Amino acid sequence: MLSKYLLMLTGYHKSALGTFTRLVVFSAIILSCTTGCNKPKTTELYHKFQDKSWARFNILSFEIPVKNVDKPYNVYLFATFTPAFAYEKLEFNMVMNTPAGEERINQYAMDVKSKSGKFSGECKGDSCRQILLLKRELNLSKPGILKIELENLTPRLTTEGISGVGIRMVQSGK
Repeated sequence: MLSKYLLMLTGYHKSALGTFTRLVVFSAIILSCTTGCNKPKTTELYHKFQDKSWARFNILSFEIPVKNVDKPYNVYLFATFTPAFAYEKLEFNMVMNTPAGEERINQYAMDVKSKSGKFSGECKGDSCRQILLLKRELNLSKPGILKIELENLTPRLTTEGISGVGIRMVQSGK
């Protein structure tokens, strides 16, 4: 009688353990799916300069398709520099045209080097990458094409030491 009771008790625990295990596995799958599915949407466009220089009047144009407007976006400029870049800052003008027709114009100065000449960004080999936040929590009212134009404001005909410039747009989690 005691053995039947122990078997029944043991079987109950196995069943409960099996149910608990299934519940944990199911919860883990749901959790990983929701966290994996909620990664912020990132769009990145890059303009590479073949001669590693950005001409003063070479205005760069980026057209970013925007489909989802229920969350704001963070917009970044990133640039790759070589040791030939001779300035502390990269000065540029940005004109942004939203899909709704709104135009935003800003002038920026990206810190590239310290006064001692050391690059301030992340460096690998003979190139350094610097990132600058252009727009935080940019709310777009309608889907379409976001147009961004960048104009080099360095007072030289060409700015040596720039391998490329890009725009990264990341949908915020808010």
